[in-house]
Amino acid sequence: MKSKLGLDFIKVAEAKKLARNIAGNVQDFVKDYSTVASERTLCRLIGIDGVNADDVPYPNIVVDYLKEKNVLEQGVLFWLGHSIASTGLSPQELAEKIADESFDITKTEIQSIEKFHAALQPHIDKAVQRIKANRKKREDFIAYIGEGSKPYIYVIVATGNIYEDVVQAQAAAKQGADIIAVIRSTGQSLLDYVPYGATTEGFGGTFATQENFRIMRKALDEMGQQEGRYIRLCNYCSGLCMPEIAAMGALEGLDVMLNDALYGILFRDINMQRTMIDQYFSRVINGFAGVIINTGEDNYLTTADAFEEAHTVLASDLINEQLALIAGIPEEQMGLGHAFEMDPQLENGFLYELAQAQMTREIFPKAPLKYMPPTKFMTGNIFRGHLQDALFNQVAIWTGQGIQLLGMMTEAIHTPFMSDRFLAIENAKYIFSNMQNIGDEMEFNENGIIRNRAKQVLDETLELLKKIDYEGLFTALEKEFSPM
Repeated sequence: MKSKLGLDFIKVAEAKKLARNIAGNVQDFVKDYSTVASERTLCRLIGIDGVNADDVPYPNIVVDYLKEKNVLEQGVLFWLGHSIASTGLSPQELAEKIADESFDITKTEIQSIEKFHAALQPHIDKAVQRIKANRKKREDFIAYIGEGSKPYIYVIVATGNIYEDVVQAQAAAKQGADIIAVIRSTGQSLLDYVPYGATTEGFGGTFATQENFRIMRKALDEMGQQEGRYIRLCNYCSGLCMPEIAAMGALEGLDVMLNDALYGILFRDINMQRTMIDQYFSRVINGFAGVIINTGEDNYLTTADAFEEAHTVLASDLINEQLALIAGIPEEQMGLGHAFEMDPQLENGFLYELAQAQMTREIFPKAPLKYMPPTKFMTGNIFRGHLQDALFNQVAIWTGQGIQLLGMMTEAIHTPFMSDRFLAIENAKYIFSNMQNIGDEMEFNENGIIRNRAKQVLDETLELLKKIDYEGLFTALEKEFSPM
């Protein structure tokens, strides 16, 4: 595409090459390791589910047992495969026997490699076929009934009760939402297990569980039939159970997943080596399932100045793009993140926001970019907040964003009411329709504010990527955020 910003695509190519080097060095580490979460994911993918009498998930029980026996290094499938071949029991039956201490999986008879593979293959095939069927169902649904136009209108529900979430999600879909994100309960990203079953008592959101995924998927499919368009479901596979939740989402037909290890490292202090391993596996699953991943760069601008630190967002997007490509995610499934978070008192702030959004679109032309709304400078003044959201929506349609998380005028006051979502959706639909082709009509001055801003951010991004490439991502993150 021709650059309306006059971007130097030689510099863009250099930036992408640096990001590729950074991601490649990370992958050189990742490929040699697994984690407890990744091993639990393998348990789930071959059919182990449920909890024991103490509500401990069976995948945790199996992996923790092998860890305590100091044999987890051989991988959970090694022990399960040979045990299935030896006993004829299913993975679920083996997990239940390990839980009640009636079977020592580490004492299993080692079988031939042919018997080992034959024992595992039916369970692997079952999961693969289920995920493929979910992907085909989505594709067929969209081909038959259609979906909303881009930018997809994306809203959140966060009641803590999955059944109340369903009511609010269906109302939002009826009002015009294309994507419903069910916010996770506060702190779930730091739980080293996945809760089980339908949940009704989350804090600041609803627990991500496989049953909750099933309930919401069914509700949105019903609403999609009524409304005549496919409604996408979004949840969160970040944190300590990243690949497990990705697998659960794939098995239940989710469409979008928040999936970014850098967010967990920077904002949740999660072990960076562990979470990069988990991210790779989770993205392999999401890529295979046709799930759009959303990355978390918008969070950088809630803790740093959005004007001064814009280059950190672009640098992270570039690195995330390369890490996703390594995991097999096509560009069309990369909801790379950025945000409209500048101080509204900044003179010409709208022009700077427009420059950055256009720059991101030109650098990632195939990605369904995830554009995040103003939050940091929302004050409780609902009238100004509604105007800020309107400016945000104008930038989105002008620059061809892909996924638009709508701002709420009651941000900084309370969790949105259904009426707040209605006003936000009405705002976005009005602007998206009224300004539909503005991007086709407008050019930017060759030496104007917008072009110069984009050039500045790209130059600063290039310098940051050179530093990270020299030091390596792990070392750069450690140095930047160490209190020493």
